Amino acid sequence: MLSEHEKLDSLTLLGIELNQVQDLDILMEKILSEARRFVNADAGSIYLEKDKHLHFSYTQNATLQQRLKKGEKLIYSIFSIPIDKTSIAGYVAATGRSLNLSDVYKIDSTKPYRFSRKFDEASDYTTRSALTLPLKTASGKILGVLQIINARDDNNRFIVFTDKDQRMMTHFASIASVAIRRARMTRAIILRMIKMAEMRDPKETGSHVNRVGSYSVEIYERWALKHNLSIDEINKNKDSLRMAAMLHDVGKIAISDAILKKPGRFNKEEFEAMKKHTVLGALLFQDKQSDFDEASAQVALNHHEWWNGDGYPGYVNIENGRSISGFAGNNGKPRGKKGEEIPIFGRIVGLLDVYDALCSARVYKDAWEESKVLSIIEESSGKQFDPELVEIFFNSLDIIHSVKERYLDD
Repeated sequence: MLSEHEKLDSLTLLGIELNQVQDLDILMEKILSEARRFVNADAGSIYLEKDKHLHFSYTQNATLQQRLKKGEKLIYSIFSIPIDKTSIAGYVAATGRSLNLSDVYKIDSTKPYRFSRKFDEASDYTTRSALTLPLKTASGKILGVLQIINARDDNNRFIVFTDKDQRMMTHFASIASVAIRRARMTRAIILRMIKMAEMRDPKETGSHVNRVGSYSVEIYERWALKHNLSIDEINKNKDSLRMAAMLHDVGKIAISDAILKKPGRFNKEEFEAMKKHTVLGALLFQDKQSDFDEASAQVALNHHEWWNGDGYPGYVNIENGRSISGFAGNNGKPRGKKGEEIPIFGRIVGLLDVYDALCSARVYKDAWEESKVLSIIEESSGKQFDPELVEIFFNSLDIIHSVKERYLDD
C-alpha cells in the first residue's frame, strides 16, 4: 500500500503519465489500475457518458482475476444506465458529487439510489465499500464515472475508504478527466478519418475498425507475454497498435471511385491499382513524429502480406512504388515479404481484419457464419496467416466475442 507521501509524489507524475497514453481504451485500463493502486482497492469500473447515459466501459477485479488461468482475462457484459438518481453511478453523474459508501448492502432507505446485486450474484463476489467519483471537465460537463470497490488493508481484508482516500481520489479524478477528454478527442479525430474512408468505401465503418483495433491489442498482448516482452513495452506498443489498426485501410481514400465502388470482381489492372492503398496509407505516415506514426505506417503497408510470401505490396519503396534493390522477384515486381519478415503488427492486423470482414454484414454481402470463417482461418494457417498467431487467436475467442459485443455495427 502506498504511503501518503508516495501518493502525493505519484499524483504529480500521474498527469504526465496519463497524457502519454493516446488511445481511449488503453487509457481507461491505465486509469483504473492506477486508481486501485492509490487506495489498494480490490476492484473498480469506469463508465463513460454518451447520449445522457453511462456506458459501462471497463472493469478490473483482483479477486475474480485470481480465479482465472494465467493469461486469461475477465469477460464482462456491456450495458448502459440512465443518468439519474436511482443508481449509485447515475446519482454521482447526475449530481456531480462523489459518494463514499461503507457498505452498499446497507444503504439508508431514505436515499434515492440503490445497489444492484446482479453482478455479485452472477460472479459469486461480495461488494462492500464503494467510492464513486464523477469524471468531469473544468466547466462541470460529465465525462463519466470512476468507481473503485472494496478497499483493502495490509492483510488484504476488505475495509472502508477513508476521508483521506476520498480527497486523494478527487484529485486523481480531475487529472484522469483531462486525459480522458484528450483521448476522446483523439479517438474522434481518427474516426473522422475513418468516416472519410467510409464515404469512399462502405467496408470501412467505425464499428469495423474499432473491433479490429481491440482484437489486435488482445492478440498482441498474448503474443508479447509468450515472447517475454516487458509489461512497460507491451503497454507502450498496445497504445500505438490500437490506433494504428483502426487506420489500416486509410490509404483507400486515394483510390479511384471507379475501382473502389465497383460492384463486381476486379480485373487484373484494377486489382493492381487497389493494392496501392497499402503504399498510399504508409505514405500518410512517412514523416514519422511518434511511435503511433511508426506503427500506423507499418500496419498500413504490411497488413496484406502473407506468411508464405504471396501477399502484397512486398519489398517496395513507398516513395516510388518500385522494388527495393535486391528484393525483386523473377518478374521484376517486388518480392512479397514472408514469415517473420512481415512486422508483427502487420501480421496481427492482417489476421483480425480478415476475421472481422468475413463475419460482418455489408451492403454487398451477408455476414458469414463464424464457423465457416474459423475454418477458413484454420486452413490458412501457415499460408496467409502466422501459425502462432492463429493458435493464439483460437485460444482467445472468448475475449474476441466480448469485443464484438462492445462494438456492434451501427
